Amino acid sequence: MIILGLVFVFQFGVSCSCLAINRSRQVSPGGGSAWPILSNETKTELERRLDCCGLLNRSADPPTAHCKTLLGKDPHAKCLTCGEKMLQHSDEALKILGGVGLFFSFTE
Repeated sequence: MIILGLVFVFQFGVSCSCLAINRSRQVSPGGGSAWPILSNETKTELERRLDCCGLLNRSADPPTAHCKTLLGKDPHAKCLTCGEKMLQHSDEALKILGGVGLFFSFTE
């Protein structure tokens, strides 16, 4: 019974933490990113697969021709940065994980 109580407290805390993290907290304030040390081939492949341009700052990383919106599919659409796309995905994943964890912590 004590072990189940400890598991509940731990799972409840982790679930609440997942739900409490917002987009501004996901971006590290120091800018500690691996983007500057990636090779150009890796950056190009990532931009091609995710259909994005640069990491978080468009002026620091000029857009390449890999973004479909820049290739004329929609002339008024803007190409999202890779950082924006990754933050959207991680925000959705954290909300789902937090909700599921919170549900199962109370059903335990």
